[in-house]
Amino acid sequence: MPASPGGSRRAESDVPGFTASPQFAQALQQILVDLVELHLQGKQAHWNVVGHNFRDLHLQLDEIVDEAREAADTIAERMRALEAWPDGRTDTVMSSTTLPAFPEGAVSVSTVVDLVANRLRATAATLRTHHDQVDAEDPSTADLLHAIIDSLEKYAWMVGAENRSA
Repeated sequence: MPASPGGSRRAESDVPGFTASPQFAQALQQILVDLVELHLQGKQAHWNVVGHNFRDLHLQLDEIVDEAREAADTIAERMRALEAWPDGRTDTVMSSTTLPAFPEGAVSVSTVVDLVANRLRATAATLRTHHDQVDAEDPSTADLLHAIIDSLEKYAWMVGAENRSA
C-alpha cells in the first residue's frame, strides 16, 4: 500500500481516480443514447429492407449494428470507469436521442441506404459535437471517440456509395 502524506498506509480503494464532471458525463450519455438508437434503427432497417441488392445491404446492416452496439458498450463501460452512470433504458433513449425516427414497415434498399447513411453521419456528428469538451477533460476518452467517429464515417461512405454513380 502507498504511504499517505502523514506517513500512514492507506488501502488501495482509497486511491482516487479520475472522475467525470457532470458535463463530461452528460456528453458521454448523449453519445451513448445515439449509439443505442443507431443500433436499434439498424436492426429495424435490417428486418424491413426490400428490393434489388437486398442481401448485400441486409448483411452490411448487421455489421453496422454490431459496430454501434460495441461502440455503445465501450462508451457505457468508459462512463462506469469514470464514476458516471450510463442510462440505456428505452425511455431514456427515446426521449433524448438526436436521431430522427426510422419508418415502420417495408423500406426500399435505396431509401434504407439514404436513411442509414444519414443516421451514421448524424451519430458521428454527435460525437464530434462533444469531442472538444471530452478531449479537454480526458484525452484518453477522446481517443475512444476518434475510433468510433472513424468507423461511423467509414460505414456512412460505404453505405452511401450504393446510391451514387460516377
